[in-house]
Amino acid sequence: MTLESSKTLGGIGALLMFIGVFPYINYFGILELIGAILVLVALHGFGSIYNEKGIFNNALYGVGAAIVGVVAAAAIGIAIILPSIKDFLLKIYPDWNGSWSTISSFSGMNANTNNITFSDVAPFIAAIIAVLVILWIFAIVSAFFTRRSLKHLSAKTNVGLFSTTGLLLLIGACLTIIGIGFLLIWIAALILAIAFFTMHPQPQQTPMATMTSPPPPTPV
Repeated sequence: MTLESSKTLGGIGALLMFIGVFPYINYFGILELIGAILVLVALHGFGSIYNEKGIFNNALYGVGAAIVGVVAAAAIGIAIILPSIKDFLLKIYPDWNGSWSTISSFSGMNANTNNITFSDVAPFIAAIIAVLVILWIFAIVSAFFTRRSLKHLSAKTNVGLFSTTGLLLLIGACLTIIGIGFLLIWIAALILAIAFFTMHPQPQQTPMATMTSPPPPTPV
């Protein structure tokens, strides 16, 4: 890949991640996924161009941490809820025979929520809290590696916006627990697109050494 193609892929990918949050544009996170893949491909290209493995490797670690976080959160959430869900449904639908094969018959039963206590919903609250905490921790880990990748790229390209994006992503990941972090991450995607599109079209080269003046002629 050339620097120009990596720059274009990265810019388009970051833009897709930015506009993917708007309704009626994105479906099931497809735009964000495509955008993230394009950015990852671009970072791989930059890593090869600048001979800096840290650009791509750290980005890959960040993506891996995000995937592991989602899988771990889902697994732990299910593990907490699963043992209690049957008893919970039996309290709501006392006429249910407890067989999962007849779960479709719920539509014809009268729901009874009067005897639901806090202890019945406690496992679901615990599952939600556990899932959110796990996702938050892995989001910070993912942002940490992504910031390292962008810092390497910033050092190689002399484009400070890459480093700014990485810092904003990390701060945003830390603040997702209170909601405002999602806004910072969204803004970081736009700054990342600007950083890609404002890069120099060619890798910077070291300036040639200044030629010294020729020595004076030797007197006869």
